[in-house]
Amino acid sequence: MKFLLTGIVLCCLFTAAQAQHIFKATIRGGEDKSPLPGASITWKNQQKTVIADSAGIVTITGIPEGEQQFTVSFVGYEAQDLSYIFPLANQAAIEIILEHAEEEEDEEAVIVTATRTSRTIANTPTRTEVISGEELGEKGNMKPGDIRMLLNESTGIQTQQTSATSFNAGIRIQGLDGRYTQLLRDGYPLYAGFSGGLSILQIAPLDLQQVEVIKGSASTLYGGGAIAGLVNLVSKKPGKERELNFMANGTSARGLDLSGFYSERYGKAGLTVFASRNSNAPFDPADIGLTAIPKFERYTINPRLFLYGKKLTADVGVTYITEDRVGGNVNYIKHGGSGFYEKNNTDRITTQLGVAYRLNDQSTLQFKNSYSHFNRDIAIPAYQFEALQQSSFSELTWNYKGEQSDWVIGANFLTDDLKEEKRSADPLRDYHYNTLGFFVQNAWTVSERLVLETGLRGDYVKEYGFELLPRVAAMLRITPRLTTRLGGGFGYKTPTVFTEESERIQFQHVLPIDVNQSKNERSVGGNWDFNYRTNIGPVNVSFNHLFFYTRLNRPLVLEQEGSGQLAFRNSTGYIDTRGMETNLRLVYQDFKLFIGYTYTDANTHFSGKEQWLPLTARHRLNNVLMYEVEDKLKLGLEAYYFSRQQLSDGNMGKDYWITGFMAEKLWEKFSLFINFENFTNTRQSRFDTIYTGTIDNPVFRDIYAPVEGFVVNGGVKIKL
Repeated sequence: MKFLLTGIVLCCLFTAAQAQHIFKATIRGGEDKSPLPGASITWKNQQKTVIADSAGIVTITGIPEGEQQFTVSFVGYEAQDLSYIFPLANQAAIEIILEHAEEEEDEEAVIVTATRTSRTIANTPTRTEVISGEELGEKGNMKPGDIRMLLNESTGIQTQQTSATSFNAGIRIQGLDGRYTQLLRDGYPLYAGFSGGLSILQIAPLDLQQVEVIKGSASTLYGGGAIAGLVNLVSKKPGKERELNFMANGTSARGLDLSGFYSERYGKAGLTVFASRNSNAPFDPADIGLTAIPKFERYTINPRLFLYGKKLTADVGVTYITEDRVGGNVNYIKHGGSGFYEKNNTDRITTQLGVAYRLNDQSTLQFKNSYSHFNRDIAIPAYQFEALQQSSFSELTWNYKGEQSDWVIGANFLTDDLKEEKRSADPLRDYHYNTLGFFVQNAWTVSERLVLETGLRGDYVKEYGFELLPRVAAMLRITPRLTTRLGGGFGYKTPTVFTEESERIQFQHVLPIDVNQSKNERSVGGNWDFNYRTNIGPVNVSFNHLFFYTRLNRPLVLEQEGSGQLAFRNSTGYIDTRGMETNLRLVYQDFKLFIGYTYTDANTHFSGKEQWLPLTARHRLNNVLMYEVEDKLKLGLEAYYFSRQQLSDGNMGKDYWITGFMAEKLWEKFSLFINFENFTNTRQSRFDTIYTGTIDNPVFRDIYAPVEGFVVNGGVKIKL
């Protein structure tokens, strides 16, 4: 009997073994059909995922008879859904060919323009970070009135608040002062010097297509000022479909943002129009009698016309921004009388003109011109500063796009003129600078694995002489999943009194730059990064690690002069900043997790003594978890950590966390959003002071943490 049972069991096992089959395939991709090691194939019936070996081969065992479903995917390629009926008629290994993805949400498919060569990120040796698409929209929900938060929540970037009561802020990249970051709009340098003080607070994001960030010396690209890096704001252009968007947002701090954007192409012409109104009532969450968010009202209008011909294309636009902003004593703002106040009244008019003529299929001549008229009136009790800055930018370039090599050769001319009204006993800070520049750039695809980018610029500033700025960058694809970039260059900055340090004191008692005794600040620096992409089972993984170093020679330092006056002098020492950034992105189905860490070791080396550069957090941690059902629902949770900072008075600030939660429900034509920003109510006034003295005559300390605390905002976006 036992022999009979044993035989039956063996027969069953043999039959079962016969019913299970093996699936073997080689996964290849691209035009050369090379193996794709690390590609994944998911057996959907059993939710089992197998990773291809170094030869691109995958093997799945234990497959039963009948129809089975598989999904094959690899980063940068279109996923394929396949179906097979087992047993297979042919037991040989199946060859699966994946095609390059034509349009991806992934940043690799994004065209960047800040490097001038208009290549995709995947083919650009200069490390460029892009904020676009869904991420740009999500950040816009959190702060629809300006781009301060959008930049501050990126690794390696810090927006430094310069006024405790008026909310003024500048951009810091890798620890360096805001004057060393160049801010562009569509490649036009519109925000510099005096006009840079309120720039990031006066730019709403609704009409932006993307934001491009290059960290490290980039003066070779657009001229002086990009020692720490540059930020290029890329505007939306007319597309195939008409676009009409409206946004309304309200905040618990009594803020209101209303904006609209229209875009349409009419045959050989196109038009975009952006308009917004942004306002806030005085907000004092600490109940100390001083505004954390000032009372302000701002209006913006920006029409832009595009013309399209067979060989000639052109665009022309004008932007007008006017704002009245007053912070300080809440009782004074509401009822008048006496008390401390800080008023900022600004009027900004900018024009842009671009003309491109296609010489042939490979080369184009391009002319650009912009003009900026910026008037700002700053007033505090017993002191007033008012000035008009007029600046212009003109550029002519020849662009050549070959099969393996791209060239950009050009010249530009910049003017910068400031005229100050006599409002105090301080000497006038008038100036007039002319800068003539010549540049050449080349991007050379040496092979599928290696791309080189080189550049050389020569700038002549009439008052400060000639600067020669070389730059080089290389990108090496070590494997299909691992890429490294290495680059560096020189930079310079023309002396200016308009810095974060002088902005904090409203430029009071700051002497004009002594042209005969001052020289350009100079820098040299570089970056080295690694970018790795893979799939671990159903999880898409992207990892980027960056090392950076910048040395700034002859930095301008604000020093005490006689009779209480202050003057900027070139130091005989230097400033250096070094560190690293780590970015990790994990994507699993509808979940996305972003983790970023920044280590910044920035120091001054004056009189042979090394000291920590003030207002620079050594450690920063960014954590963002997103859940998204496409075109239906978005949920996001954020947590940001800032380590303690050295303050300019010699004390140390405290470390802190900032948290946030956002939600957006989407329909076809509109969406509703809500954002709980800083819901743990982290606020400098809760764990430290923001001023000394009396409320009517305060002496403000450095602002290194939020002052507005917990704020809820929410609204509606409409697409027609």
